[in-house]
Amino acid sequence: MNVAKKSCLPALALLLCIAVSGLADKAAPIDALVRKYVALNQFSGAVLAAEGGKVLFKKGYGMANLEWSIPNAPDTKFRIGSVTKQFTSMLVLQLVQEGRLKLDDKAADILPYYRKDTGGRFTVHHLLNHTSGLPNYTNAEFFLGPGRRPWGMEAFVKEFCSGELEFEPGAEYRYSNSGYFVLGAVIKQVTGKSYEQNLRQRILDPLGMTATGYDHQEIVLPGRAAGYERRGEAAVHADYVDLSTPGAAGAMYSTVEDMALWDRALYGDTLLGPELKTRMFTPGLGNYAYGWGVRMLPIGPDKAERTVIRHSGGIPGFSSHIVRVPEERNLVVVMSNFDDHGIQALAEGVLDILYGRTPPDPKRSAAEVLMKTYRAQGLDEVIRQYRDIKAREADQYNVSEGEINLLGYRLLGAGKVDDAIAIFKLNVEAYPQGANTYDSLAEAYMAAGKKEDAIRNYAKSLELDPGNRNALDRLNALMKAK
Repeated sequence: MNVAKKSCLPALALLLCIAVSGLADKAAPIDALVRKYVALNQFSGAVLAAEGGKVLFKKGYGMANLEWSIPNAPDTKFRIGSVTKQFTSMLVLQLVQEGRLKLDDKAADILPYYRKDTGGRFTVHHLLNHTSGLPNYTNAEFFLGPGRRPWGMEAFVKEFCSGELEFEPGAEYRYSNSGYFVLGAVIKQVTGKSYEQNLRQRILDPLGMTATGYDHQEIVLPGRAAGYERRGEAAVHADYVDLSTPGAAGAMYSTVEDMALWDRALYGDTLLGPELKTRMFTPGLGNYAYGWGVRMLPIGPDKAERTVIRHSGGIPGFSSHIVRVPEERNLVVVMSNFDDHGIQALAEGVLDILYGRTPPDPKRSAAEVLMKTYRAQGLDEVIRQYRDIKAREADQYNVSEGEINLLGYRLLGAGKVDDAIAIFKLNVEAYPQGANTYDSLAEAYMAAGKKEDAIRNYAKSLELDPGNRNALDRLNALMKAK
């Protein structure tokens, strides 16, 4: 008996060495990939990767606080924005499981203060999968105005989450933070407890997620990262947002380590029974389920399609992305304390490595390079350089529609309205089917006082995207003022 045990030890040690070596083989290229993003000034935050349910990599990059040179780490707390929605959907489904709520309950029947005409038409189900028809309250004007001051839940629902429906409930998918804010009000109404209390008692405490919670800017929270924005090469503090306004749609904070606990719990039945958990991950219109985007993608080394479950989060100064592949229990979590728009590409690159593929290198920011050129040599040289980059070096630079739009808005924010118009026109030329390019050009024309040009471009944006609520509202206002 003892001899048999001894003879197994070398084999066991060999297996352990192989396992450790395998983990190291993937940890090193993950680190190398993230460092490429950091070197290009495109990432500051923390990354975690798990394979087969086991964490094989976690590391922080850049600074959690630039003023005090405090580095990011795997236990740094980041605001996670819309990743909050998956926790909201879990709370709602727990109440359904308890028989205290039904998916086909109408909003107006649950909330006594909600308007009956629209609230009697959409259900909890519609709110969960963004098919309610409720317009989305989050836009630039909101964050620069009402989003800066505190609101009570009922007052906020009445003011920002009770607008005229944009379509018949169930007919379309249109992402709506308003819908998830209303779900927070539903949770409070049904339980008699705040969203935050339900979150803590029903999810966070049972799972030991001690580094996760509903954020409050006035509370001193150890380990919380400061949020920043990039303005060219400079980092500045992100615009202030009162956290009563994102609510159940996006007010949480967490760490990459705690999100690994959350991922693990979703494979068991501690929080929710199998039937409703299946419902949570069943996609509807827009490949959106309940708080998650779900679709089949060819991600394995054999290019076989697998179910990929994911969600992004963004709130001023922070961005996040979580990707789950249930078939192999693989997980990637990326959190940043910057408005890093390339965070999804980074997460996908890490996922590539988990599946044995070489990820694409990050591209240099064309907006950043062109802004330097603008300061040194002016608009004409920017346009020449842009055309040259697009023709000769598009494989090395990000020259996407969103990237050039960013350059235009930087110029608009700096008061260079005519030059911003020139950049937006350049983007329209490059992406003539992009509804957002015309919307942005119209906005610049508005800033220049050129209303007829603004009307023409808002109309074109609506032609390409009839669901562009911003263009519709602006166009209606312009037409009334004529």
